[in-house]
Amino acid sequence: MTEKHSHRGLVVAAIMASMAMIAVEATIVSTAMPQIAAQLGQLNLYSWVFSSFLLTQTATTVVFGKLADIYGRKPVLIFGIALFLIASILAGFAWSMPSMIVFRLLQGIGAGAIQPASMTVVADLFPGAQRSKVQGYLASVWALSAVVGPLLGSLIIHNLSWAWVFWINVPVGMLAASGFLLFLHEEKRSKPVSVDVLGAALFAVSISSLMIALTLMESAVSPEAVLALVLFGFSLVAFIWQERRAKEPMVAPGLWLKRPIAFSNLAVFLASMSIMGLTTFLPMYVQTVLDRSPVVAGFALTMLLLGWPCGATIASRQFTRFGLRPIMIVGSICIPIGTSLLVMLDPSSSATMAGAGSLIMGFGMGLLNIGGALILTQDSVNWSERGSATASNVFSRNLGSTLGAAILGAVLTYGLANANHDQAITSDQLRDLLNGADMLIDQQELRLALQHALHTTFIAMMLIAVLIVPACLCVPGGVKRTYEENVVT
Repeated sequence: MTEKHSHRGLVVAAIMASMAMIAVEATIVSTAMPQIAAQLGQLNLYSWVFSSFLLTQTATTVVFGKLADIYGRKPVLIFGIALFLIASILAGFAWSMPSMIVFRLLQGIGAGAIQPASMTVVADLFPGAQRSKVQGYLASVWALSAVVGPLLGSLIIHNLSWAWVFWINVPVGMLAASGFLLFLHEEKRSKPVSVDVLGAALFAVSISSLMIALTLMESAVSPEAVLALVLFGFSLVAFIWQERRAKEPMVAPGLWLKRPIAFSNLAVFLASMSIMGLTTFLPMYVQTVLDRSPVVAGFALTMLLLGWPCGATIASRQFTRFGLRPIMIVGSICIPIGTSLLVMLDPSSSATMAGAGSLIMGFGMGLLNIGGALILTQDSVNWSERGSATASNVFSRNLGSTLGAAILGAVLTYGLANANHDQAITSDQLRDLLNGADMLIDQQELRLALQHALHTTFIAMMLIAVLIVPACLCVPGGVKRTYEENVVT
């Protein structure tokens, strides 16, 4: 214990502010990108403005989780916020698309530090029942930010320079940093520590290479993608060799292979693949196959954001009664049920049915991850490993999202290439269909071809979702841990 005690309410407020900053930034940029691209040019790099952020965030999450265990949560949080704000300021001054991508890479590194460290602080401050409620609040922040981000982006674009979609982070980040500096107190650790710098570098290189390869392969297999995969293979082998000889490995196999953590992360990984398929392809189905407006498509997707915090909130109130494992199992069943509704969609279906599938999947994810897997993972370790354990959960979710986009994107591409009587649907035709262009006779044929391709994609989503159930069944029950070892007070 320490003489100073953390003000839990104000620390949670700082965590919510930092999480909102990251979540809004992930959506607000999409609204501003047309103007940014028009000014900076090089449209061929357009998608990398989004991919670069997720790339470095995923590649550094595990590293910063380990550093939070070594040096404490507070230094990692302050570093992450400082880097995120510096990168945000620089992004507002970007003079070219490559410079914008570099600054987005830096933003991703900052987010890679903020997210696991802040979620670990919640575990340090709150026992299981209270913690689940707080994480339900954080899930609500993510859901609200996903809705507010595009609206705020539109408001900024119509009244200010696009640079303000980045600069708006500065006051929010400064408030969050002030909250951590003033109200979060940790015991200083006197134990000598060593940092596996080489292991951290090799891990970052291997994951970055994999992410680049998956991003490149979303459209087609290219020489660049193959080269990235080769680099991933070599760096992964080197990383495993380094971790076996390191005194303090960056990724401890004993931690990642613990049964509660391994199967919880596997379930989160598979669930994230399915959820990514929903967010990527459901709006396309509603707009093109069901012939509804973008507003209706957005409504169907918003149901996911409504179900997620609802599931987390219900889990927070029930897990002390039923336990974490049963709640995870219920969540794992909800996700394939939601995907089955998407599989049953056809051109005569109502958009309400699409929204129902989205709602059930979001509800299941709230039960599975926020209400179950994350708490189970954190409660399987002591303070000295909690940052790494939390980071493993975040990493599994991010990697699952990336791999899901690549695999399901490949399924859709294959379906489109073999549809329309063996005549591939071109990207221009798909763009015209999404924009509502009048294509007369060809339009109905294109809709049917796209419906077949998306139906196949939804089947693939359901097959992935079904695998979540056995993963959750393998999670052991009765994981208990006392809170006497907390050094955040």
